[in-house]
Amino acid sequence: MIDFKPVTPEDISIYKPYLMDGNERGCEYSFANLYLWGRQRAAILHEHLVLFSQFNRRSVYPYPAGKGDKKIVLDAIIADAKARGIPCRITGLDAHAIETLQTIYPASFRFHCDEDAFDYVYAIDDLADLKGRKYQAKRNHLNRFRDAYPDYTVEPLATTNLSKALEMVEKWYESKALENPNSDFHMEKIALAKAFYHYKELDMEGLILLGNDNVLAITFGSPLSPDTFDIHFEKALSDVQGAYTAINYEFARYIREKHPNVHFLNREEDMGIEGLRQAKRRYHPHHMVEKHWACLLEDDYEY
Repeated sequence: MIDFKPVTPEDISIYKPYLMDGNERGCEYSFANLYLWGRQRAAILHEHLVLFSQFNRRSVYPYPAGKGDKKIVLDAIIADAKARGIPCRITGLDAHAIETLQTIYPASFRFHCDEDAFDYVYAIDDLADLKGRKYQAKRNHLNRFRDAYPDYTVEPLATTNLSKALEMVEKWYESKALENPNSDFHMEKIALAKAFYHYKELDMEGLILLGNDNVLAITFGSPLSPDTFDIHFEKALSDVQGAYTAINYEFARYIREKHPNVHFLNREEDMGIEGLRQAKRRYHPHHMVEKHWACLLEDDYEY
């Protein structure tokens, strides 16, 4: 079996070069997300980063990241699944990865489109400028926020103001619990707590939005590739009209100015939640990162 190890913040210098190198990938290939979400294990094998993940009690192998001979790495993944007595499920597949699997293993895998996991990717200039008719509604929201908070400010999220940001996030969860007592943010709260605790080690950058000396919204993320920044978390007080629009707008401008090489913002998937899907579509994505998963036919497994 492959000698997988748990992912820790200290591994960033080892694994990040594999994650940042190569074609555009989904947000699951962000080092921060590898550490923050689920039970992730990793190994370096034949010049590739190989991952073994568990989500919702399912074990999966995200498509290996790296350059060189894919067959020797994929053979090792198939053998590992057999040794563990589990189905060989390979996730995070784009069109090129599907073609590679079909070429190496003809008629051996069945493929499934995972639309709920598609990432929404936006041109940073679109979100930083909000130009044109398609963004008229967003400009209206932003102007209403500016009218209510004419002296609002933003400041970089840092160790000196993380505690204020955390207080605001706790208010957000409290309000959501009141709105829907059956809501379950358990996994997200764990991930967010880890993100705050290891903010600097995970190479995070963010902003807090302040009005009348109160934190109204926060957002933060990390680099996903040389030209794409991944937004991991965004929270705004629900009773502050336009706060989400304002923090989104300000962060796009902040990243554009600080990182001129970044041309895209990945705002991750909608998880099949209709309200979230509509909200993401209203920002008019430049493109989607389409994702598929594959399972060996011999495993006779239904996802």
